[in-house]
Amino acid sequence: MKTIFPYGINEKKRKQIMKRFILFVLPLLMLGCASGEKKLTHGYPIDPVPFTSVTVDEAFWGQRLQASRDVTIPLAFSKCEETGRYDNFVKAANPSDEYEVGGFSFDDTDVYKTIEGASYLLQTYPDEQLEAYIDSVLTIVAAAQEPDGYLYTARTMNPAHPHDWAGEERWVAVENLSHEFYNLGHMIEGAVAHYRATGKRNFLDIAIRYADCVCENIGDGEGQFAAVPGHQIAEMALAKLYLVTGEEKYLRQAKYFLDKRGYTSRKDEYSQAHQPVVEQEEAVGHAVRAVYMYSGMADVAALTGDQEYIDAVGNIWNNIVGKKYYITGGIGATNAGEAFGKNYQLPNATAYCETCAAIGFVYVNHRLFLLHGESKYYDVLERTLYNGLLSGVSLDGGGFFYPNPLESNGGHERQPWFGCACCPSNICRFIPSLPGYVYAVKDNSLYVNLFVSDEVKTEVEGREVVLKQTTNYPWSGDVTIEVEQASRKPFALKIRIPGWVKGDVVPSDLYTYADGKDLGYSVTVNGASAEGILTEDGYYTIERVWSEGDKVDVAFDMEPRAVKAHELVEADKGKVAFERGPIVYCAEWPDNDFDVREVVVEADAELEVVERADMLYGINQLKTNGTLNGEEVDVTLIPYYAWAHRGRGTMAVWLRDE
Repeated sequence: MKTIFPYGINEKKRKQIMKRFILFVLPLLMLGCASGEKKLTHGYPIDPVPFTSVTVDEAFWGQRLQASRDVTIPLAFSKCEETGRYDNFVKAANPSDEYEVGGFSFDDTDVYKTIEGASYLLQTYPDEQLEAYIDSVLTIVAAAQEPDGYLYTARTMNPAHPHDWAGEERWVAVENLSHEFYNLGHMIEGAVAHYRATGKRNFLDIAIRYADCVCENIGDGEGQFAAVPGHQIAEMALAKLYLVTGEEKYLRQAKYFLDKRGYTSRKDEYSQAHQPVVEQEEAVGHAVRAVYMYSGMADVAALTGDQEYIDAVGNIWNNIVGKKYYITGGIGATNAGEAFGKNYQLPNATAYCETCAAIGFVYVNHRLFLLHGESKYYDVLERTLYNGLLSGVSLDGGGFFYPNPLESNGGHERQPWFGCACCPSNICRFIPSLPGYVYAVKDNSLYVNLFVSDEVKTEVEGREVVLKQTTNYPWSGDVTIEVEQASRKPFALKIRIPGWVKGDVVPSDLYTYADGKDLGYSVTVNGASAEGILTEDGYYTIERVWSEGDKVDVAFDMEPRAVKAHELVEADKGKVAFERGPIVYCAEWPDNDFDVREVVVEADAELEVVERADMLYGINQLKTNGTLNGEEVDVTLIPYYAWAHRGRGTMAVWLRDE
């Protein structure tokens, strides 16, 4: 198969395609809705404003979205071709006992995840070439599906000698390493995204047939096989498939996978199967599997009203944020099992902090916000987003980290791909969806959760509202929100006041500011003091009748801050870290002609902010003084997400202060 690159189109062509979409495709989609298709809601009390309603036009996130479109997703498609991911489907359509089944048992998911990310792009940037390319891939995928819907190339290409992790028969190794349900989960996620982007059912029908196969064969009924996913994600995916199809069997299957956990042959902490899910209070085991499961629990709880699920996820979240959370927003302390460590076990040089785990923890925090509407979940989401997640992809979109340590002796280098490529393909599907995390709506309230220059078109209680947000965040704390369209009925604008402004590093005592500074903020409407209040949910809330041209100006004090870790975090004793706004900083070798792991910097050291538009796609550096072997030295820090762009060398987030 020949890959089509580049698949970008000019503005004139884009408008032509959009016109055809409006004239021909959209009416068909509307007809489908009008023809009796069951309309369901996600069940969450708060509605996220979809990314298709938010147009980002600023340098920081605009550059990253462009890199995803121009580099990351084309690269991932080319790697799927180059590394034989597509060939696996071709072989599965023509099985033979001569095929040697290599790679990983979950390699199929890299294709599904890349299609998911590309489908998000199609919703924002219609592109005939890209859509045709995806269709050509799906033709190969469809041909590999077995008559009853089963689709798992690691077995099907050579049924007599399947992948070593597959097990001799279907499902027998699914709780260990076969990843059959994991493949299903990513297939559904990609298929739903593709269906919503194009209105086509070619991928959705593939996913439905595989989901039907699982629902028919997995359970406690006669002739069924009782099993739960070894690697979770099917739970959240099946809940999503229920919303698209209205078929309750998918929601029942998602709940079965959760309720059955801890009651099958697998009962270990590594796979979060040591207890029934509603009894779990501590985050343990493989970090990615865990946060996918917590996300699935939140989804199922929203749809079923299961309060035990909600309470359990809340308890686990408290454990993570209070005892197992890195200052960079990463989770997963140890490379032994890519897992959570013990409480307060947060090593720096050996920190795993897998990129996939950061993405999964964003999912968890977003869902908890949609359940509870409290800003603390977005405080955590923002920290993870700007630091532990963004560090996983290079600024140009073409290099990746799998683990994201907080200290390096020079042995780390970004890679264009991995044999186990879950992190690059996960980045493919996350970055294009970023605009969907900015706003949310509940009743007559419109939440502003992230600060991004954009325009949003949404509805509040059935009335169209258009806002334009302008900011240079995260480098500046100044934000302007202009009302471009609103009806003559009141609604509440709820602006998140970040924890870092209020003196809270995180919503726990795991980290505290150590410099004695007291930051503040101001909010004005049309130049006058805003008549709003900071409500208990952490939002500055202004309720009024809004008019076209109204301007809300928010000014957050943004100064460099010194951070100390809880005394029980052994790895950070006698050390200090620095951050400014949502950005965590590190010292790296190109800016400092010494081993940054040895320098001493006091917590109360003066820090100068230096704008460097010419460096690393535009950053703010922090400059201060430190000592090395008793001699004073200049110390320069850069945003943690931007490290390892200039070759190998030493790096540290936590610096000695004694």
